[in-house]
Amino acid sequence: MVLAAVLAILVTMVLALIRAVLGPSVYDRILAANNFGTNTVLLVAVGGHGLGWNSYVDVALLYAMVNFVTTVAIMRYFEASTWTRSRGIQEDA
Repeated sequence: MVLAAVLAILVTMVLALIRAVLGPSVYDRILAANNFGTNTVLLVAVGGHGLGWNSYVDVALLYAMVNFVTTVAIMRYFEASTWTRSRGIQEDA
């Protein structure tokens, strides 16, 4: 059963990578990258449980926090750059 779950997670990771490459907008690509990170957390949790690792939950939680903070930071960066471009504000080079 664990093998089936790992295979399903790997399939969704491949689909997220395809969306990250082919996404029509930058926001679709960022969302796909976040989805890939979430699937990585699931893969670590399921794989760690299946292999009997002791600290898989700690690693999965740490990666989930890094994934969340990174996604929020990237979204705020692109939101700010879109806001300045739509207002015609020149950024200092």
